[in-house]
This record gives sequence, structure tokens and C-alpha cells, in this order.
Amino acid sequence: MTGKKERSLQQLAEKIAVCQKCPLFKNGRPVAGQGQPSKRLMMIGEAPGYHESVQGHPFVGRAGRLLDDLFTLINLKRDQVFITNILKHRPPNNRDPLPQEVKTCRPFLDQQIKIVNPRLLITLGRFAMEKFIDNAKISQIHGQARWVDWFDERLLVLPLYHPAAALRSNFIKDLLEKDFLKINNILDSLDKKGKEEGNSLNNQTKGDVDDQLKIF
Repeated sequence: MTGKKERSLQQLAEKIAVCQKCPLFKNGRPVAGQGQPSKRLMMIGEAPGYHESVQGHPFVGRAGRLLDDLFTLINLKRDQVFITNILKHRPPNNRDPLPQEVKTCRPFLDQQIKIVNPRLLITLGRFAMEKFIDNAKISQIHGQARWVDWFDERLLVLPLYHPAAALRSNFIKDLLEKDFLKINNILDSLDKKGKEEGNSLNNQTKGDVDDQLKIF
């Protein structure tokens, strides 16, 4: 049975499929996102690559295979996570997203976040991290979960290195694996706190909550 969140994401994907607000729509198939929103676990990458633009799904190339290995490491299935990107179409030659492209795609991503309503949002790479955390370097804050203000909500964001960066460096790969192992601990902690204590956390200052999450 298809739930309300799934239907809303599908309707949004249909809008993304016909979007021509920037020239990137010419670069292969759109990649709206994939995965079930029911666990309220969301992962945001940078942009589709070649293989993603051919298949229309996120993370299906070498970086995707590494991501699958990381999911296996923590006994999590890929389809239990809703995975998407900052951009919905592939930039030419896999270059970095341009500010105007990020701005154009932003309403789609914002709607996806609102629909999924993630209890934990994982960013992969610098561009995804910068959407939520300003003036930070991923080399300094990777693996550190923190509450951030987003519109009128509070989101728990876990910045991680992008799998593509891990493919280029064994050092970063080791860091990414260690950070990935923190995901279940964070989710378990959220489950134990429960709804009542979670509401209490949302009323605390960002600094207080960040101090509590340093154990991750």
C-alpha cells in the first residue's frame, strides 16, 4: 500500500521530471530521489553523475556501490533511506553545482525534506552540508550530529564525507566508515529519548543540544 508520504514524493517527482528552469534538464534523465520515507531517515548528496542520469536513480555508480557497502556495515537496507541530491539533473562533466542551479532546485529539495520530515538527515559532501551549516569545513565537523534551525523546524543533521571523495582517498574512506557506524547509535539514542524528551530537546538552545551529541 502506498502511503501519503510516498504519494506526495511521487507527485513531486513528476514535477521534477518536466522541470526546465535551468539548462541542466538537457543532461540526461532527472533524478528526483529514491527510497522509503517511513523510517524518517534522509540522505542528501550533491548531484547526479553519468550513471545516475542514465538510470534515473541516485548513487548507482562506483560511489553508489560504496554506499551500499556502508549500509551493509550498519545492517541497513538502502530502500529504508530516502536518498536525493541538491541538484536533480547532472551538471556537465560532473562539475560542481553553480549557485544559481542550487537556488533553482532548492524548492524541490525543501519540499522533499518537509514531506519526509526526517528524524535524522545525513548530508554527503560539502555542498549538501552547506545547505544547513554555514561557515564550516567538512574536515572539521564530519561525523558530528547537530541540531540546526530550518524554517520553523529543528533538524538533526549529520554531515559526512561524500562517497566519491572516499573513492579517491583511503584516509577519507576510513573516516567515512567510522562516521557511518555512528548512525545506529544516534537513531537508538533518539528512540530511547522518546517523543516527550525529544520535545524537551527541541526547546533547548543549539549549543546545549550540540554538547549532548558530542558523544556521537
